[in-house]
Amino acid sequence: MLICIFTGFSSGLPLYILISLVPAWLRSEGVDLQAIGLFALIQLPFTWKFLWSPLFDRYSPPLGRRRGWLFISQIALLLVIPVFGVLHPTPDLWTIAYLAVVVAFFSSSQDIVLDAYRRELLPDTELGIGNAIHVNAYKIAGLVPGSLSLILADHLPWNLVFVITALFMLPGIVMTLVVAEPMLEYAPPKTLRAAVIEPFQEFISRNGLKSAAWVLAFIFFYKLGDSMATALATPFYLDMGFSKTEIGLVAKNAGLWPSVFGGLVGGVWMIKLGINRALWIFGLVQMVAILGFAWLTTMGHSLLCLAAVIGIEALGVGLGTAAFVAFIAHTTHPLYTATQFALFTSLAAVPRTFANAATGYLVEWFGWQGFFLFCFAITLPGMLLLLKVAPWHGQQPASHNS
Repeated sequence: MLICIFTGFSSGLPLYILISLVPAWLRSEGVDLQAIGLFALIQLPFTWKFLWSPLFDRYSPPLGRRRGWLFISQIALLLVIPVFGVLHPTPDLWTIAYLAVVVAFFSSSQDIVLDAYRRELLPDTELGIGNAIHVNAYKIAGLVPGSLSLILADHLPWNLVFVITALFMLPGIVMTLVVAEPMLEYAPPKTLRAAVIEPFQEFISRNGLKSAAWVLAFIFFYKLGDSMATALATPFYLDMGFSKTEIGLVAKNAGLWPSVFGGLVGGVWMIKLGINRALWIFGLVQMVAILGFAWLTTMGHSLLCLAAVIGIEALGVGLGTAAFVAFIAHTTHPLYTATQFALFTSLAAVPRTFANAATGYLVEWFGWQGFFLFCFAITLPGMLLLLKVAPWHGQQPASHNS
C-alpha cells in the first residue's frame, strides 16, 4: 500500500501540471479561453497510449520490465517540465503546445507501466483498496501544481515555479530504484506481434464480442460528464471573481480532502459492497454533485459556497473513481496487464480529451450555468450502461480468473 502512494503521486504530478498549472499560467498571461480549452488536445497521448503499451509488455530495459521503463519515463519528465518556464505564452504558444505533448507522452508512458506494475503487485482482493490509495495519492499530487505552484507564482517568476514543480518527480524516481521487480505468474509475450494481438484476442474471447462492446462503451461514458464539468475549473473560478491565491488555498484544498476521503472510504466500502453496487451508488453521487457548479453560478463571490460545492463534487469524484479503477483492474488479464490496462484507461481518456477541447466553445454558447446542466445530462448514458455491465444484483464483473 505504501508503494501505491508513490505510484499515485508520480502518476498525478505531470498530468496536473498539464491540466491545472499550464492553463492557469496561460490565462494569467492573457491567453483566451478558446485557446486554453483547445489545450485539452495535448492530452491525446493519454488516449492513444495503448498503441505503444505492447512495447512495455514485450521488452525489458536494464532495470527490469517495469522498473526500467519507469526510470526512463520519470527522468525524461524531470528534465522536460522545467523547459515551460523558458517560454512566453503569447509568442511561443505553439512551442508550448508541442512541449506539452512531449510531457503528455512521457506521463502517459509512465502511467502504462505504473498501472501494470500495480496490477501485478496487488492480489484480486486488494485491488479496490490499493487502487483507491493510488488514486488518492494521484490527487494529492495535484496539490503541487494546482495549489503550491499557483501560490508560488504570485511571488516568484514562472521559470522558477516550473523548476520547483518538476523536482517533485524525485520521490517517484527514488521509489523506482528501491522497489523490487514484480514476480511474473506467466512468461511475457515472446514476440512484439504476440504482445500486440493476444491482449485483444483474450479480452474478446473471454465473454464474446457483444459483452466486450458493452464494457468498452461503459468505460467510455462513465466519467464523461464529470470530467467535462471540471475541465475548465480554474478559469471558471477566475471568471467568478476569485483570486489566484483564493483558488490555490480554498478551491484546491476543498477539492482535495473530500476527494481523498471519498477514495479511501470508497476503497474500504467496496470490499463490503462489491464493485457492481459501488459503481451504482458512487456514480449517483458523482452525477448529483455536478449540479452544485450550476448553483454556484447564482451565488456570487462566496468562499463558503465555493468550498461546499467543490467539496461535494470532489467526494463524488473520489467515490466514482475508486469504483471505476477497480472495475478496470478487475477486467485485465495478468499476462497482458500493460496493454489491456492501457486500452481501457485510454478509452476513458478519449472523451476527456475531445470533449474537454470543446468545453471553451460550449461555455461561450451556453454560459457557465447551461454548460454544467449539459454536463449533468451527459452522465446519464454511463449510468444506464451499468444495467448491462454491472447489474445491481449481478456478480462482480467477469475477470480473467472468474
